[in-house]
Amino acid sequence: MRIFKFGGASVKDANGVKNVFHVLETVGYDNVLLVISAMGKTTNALEVVIKNYFEKSNELQESIQEVKKYHLQIVLELFEDDKNDVYKAVNQHFDDMEYFLSHNKSPNYNFVYDQIVSFGELISTTIVSHYFNFRGMKNNWLDVRNFIKTDTSYRDATVDWELTKELISKNVKRKTLNITQGFLGSDPNNFTTTLGREGSDYTAAIFAFCLNAESVTIWKDVPGVLNADPRYFENAILLNQISYREAIELAFYGATVIHPKTLQPLQRKEIPLFVKSFINPLLPGTSVSKGADLVPQTPCFIVKKNQLLISLSSIDFSFIMEEHISEIFGLFHQNQIKVSLIQNSAISFTVCVEDKYERFNELKSLLSKRFQISWHENVSLYTIRHFDAKAVTLVETDKSVLAKQILGDTIQIVTKE
Repeated sequence: MRIFKFGGASVKDANGVKNVFHVLETVGYDNVLLVISAMGKTTNALEVVIKNYFEKSNELQESIQEVKKYHLQIVLELFEDDKNDVYKAVNQHFDDMEYFLSHNKSPNYNFVYDQIVSFGELISTTIVSHYFNFRGMKNNWLDVRNFIKTDTSYRDATVDWELTKELISKNVKRKTLNITQGFLGSDPNNFTTTLGREGSDYTAAIFAFCLNAESVTIWKDVPGVLNADPRYFENAILLNQISYREAIELAFYGATVIHPKTLQPLQRKEIPLFVKSFINPLLPGTSVSKGADLVPQTPCFIVKKNQLLISLSSIDFSFIMEEHISEIFGLFHQNQIKVSLIQNSAISFTVCVEDKYERFNELKSLLSKRFQISWHENVSLYTIRHFDAKAVTLVETDKSVLAKQILGDTIQIVTKE
């Protein structure tokens, strides 16, 4: 089987759904399983529904109707016959959502989040499945929650691999077109769970592993994986081949290539992953697979903006020892601050961090009790894999370099514009 994953951007409107149909007509759809995300920015819109449920109940209905209007407009543009069963199916999902919101007794935000946000994927796949049938492309709609089983860690569930493998291998019909949802699973009580960051890509990898798939293809609005973000670098180069190991290294440093948890099950069975363009589906794209680390061999640039560079030193000029570093990292962990670079000397310790949850002020007051502290806000962290002198010059030109570190063929540079 081949596993295809289409993200929210590919099905954001009626034309997007029609284009997915065109892609399958072009590349074939026998023995294919489609994993599809919520349409466009639906997940964000459902997060507003959840927020209103907990905080602004007077605005709850309005936010639900916004999501409903968006999807019904897509349905209206896709189907000529307004009596098509798709209307009934989509409305049933919204009825189920409102039933849950009116009967739920759990105050657990993460639990409620998973039950509500999941409707994005359920509705998008319902619309796509009905449209394909309407156009004569017969398919089998699967509720992924009947196949991917997890624990009860809502919003970041852990897969029960043994049970999941049994359910998928025994119950997924081969030699047909299957359509299912990304991002979702269910716990032992059959409540919906979600798989965390890059959950839809992970879903594709789970099915690929359990079905011994021929390949996984992630369809995007770019020609493949580039060696740099074109927003920050001119003349970015398409990478034709990336090894599993290299892709994991790039992801570790912050590249939005493929999340490591997606790659790990594929690597175990050496199932190749392709990143291709849904705009030009016949282009070769990028292959992430066993083989050469990088083709072409070229520097790869990763940029993290809006970082903090923090320097700590002991108040009494004593050495920064293991117990101090352990204490510092404990505070970072408690405040959900991600560390991207570390440098230390005898009496100082410097880190570049991401303060995603805006906890630095609280952290600063705790650290200042034990250490002298200085910092730079809004710095940029550049990581260059397979760097050369030209690549370093490109990054450093017209910038103040605050820190630099080399490890093997990787250099990290902290700059201030």
